Amino acid sequence: MEQLRLSPSRINDFNNCPQLYKYRAIDQLPEPPSIDAERGKLIHSVLEDLFEEKIEDRTIVTALNLLPKAWEEHLLSQPELAQLVLDEKEWMDRAGSLLSSYFTLENPQSFDSTFRELHLEQNLSEEIYLHGYVDRVDIAPTGEVRIVDYKTGKSPKPGWEEKALFQLRVYALLYWQNHGVLPRLLKLIYLGDQKIVESSPTEVQLKSTEKILLNIGEEILSAIETKHFPTKKSRLCDWCFFKTICPAHN
Repeated sequence: MEQLRLSPSRINDFNNCPQLYKYRAIDQLPEPPSIDAERGKLIHSVLEDLFEEKIEDRTIVTALNLLPKAWEEHLLSQPELAQLVLDEKEWMDRAGSLLSSYFTLENPQSFDSTFRELHLEQNLSEEIYLHGYVDRVDIAPTGEVRIVDYKTGKSPKPGWEEKALFQLRVYALLYWQNHGVLPRLLKLIYLGDQKIVESSPTEVQLKSTEKILLNIGEEILSAIETKHFPTKKSRLCDWCFFKTICPAHN
């Protein structure tokens, strides 16, 4: 059996519904682009480019000026987006609003970002490979590390923050294993409602995260071996593209 490739998004798929994981990771069935996901990619690319600018030029004006070029590049790479975005002015206005929200939450002129879209990877075992792309890693002059992830949606409801932070703990674990430095802060920036969720990871938490990942990996390997991917009905089914072919709904 080939080594299992895990990422936070595939782990989330399996936890939400093993059948969804099968459709995406095993069967690799095509899905149409999601307007929310594509908006997120656009905002991420602008913020990534923003930190390539000189520190004094990292302003909302610069970000808004970067937006049309980023959108043009997205259209060139994915022409089908033109059919998805029916009202381009509304689309760009919404993107501009999200960028404006970013500047209410952080001042990019007050620090330098060390890495953007940093790829981290590690073999959890001989059978399981884990990787992920981190939106931003900031390393302070003191050596302290901050891992940042942008979200264009709204922040989780009270009590659901831990589930949202799991993705960043995966990144923190990978960074710790790759660089030997325990990140000082994990930061989720929610542009949809202008909120921030933060956490300071501990060695105990990250070791626990590693055990959880190994357990999930073993569950997936078992599902692959037995070819058994049970469905898990939830409210998420209403947004699932595969609902029409899912055994739970047919």
